[in-house]
Amino acid sequence: MPLDESQYHTLADELLEKLFDELDEAIGDVADIDLQDGILNIEFDAGGVYIINKNAINREIWMASPKSGASHYAYVEGAWTGTRDQADFLARLGDELKVSLS
Repeated sequence: MPLDESQYHTLADELLEKLFDELDEAIGDVADIDLQDGILNIEFDAGGVYIINKNAINREIWMASPKSGASHYAYVEGAWTGTRDQADFLARLGDELKVSLS
């Protein structure tokens, strides 16, 4: 069953706020992390910018990545899942950030 608008905003806001808090603590010394108006920016001091934002019209999370390009994620069965490849959003982001930090 698709998310209604209220559910979408609650889940998407929780995701972005959790990411902001955890990433700021974990990598804040090597990246500028900012969350404003549903847009999370992660800019590494050594170069590379991730932009993760809400797309309310489609009820998706969108990510622009210097590693994998643009991708879209819908909330399916308790997880944000890639609309094209069914990749798990948190797993993909975690893998990419590990590479960016090495």
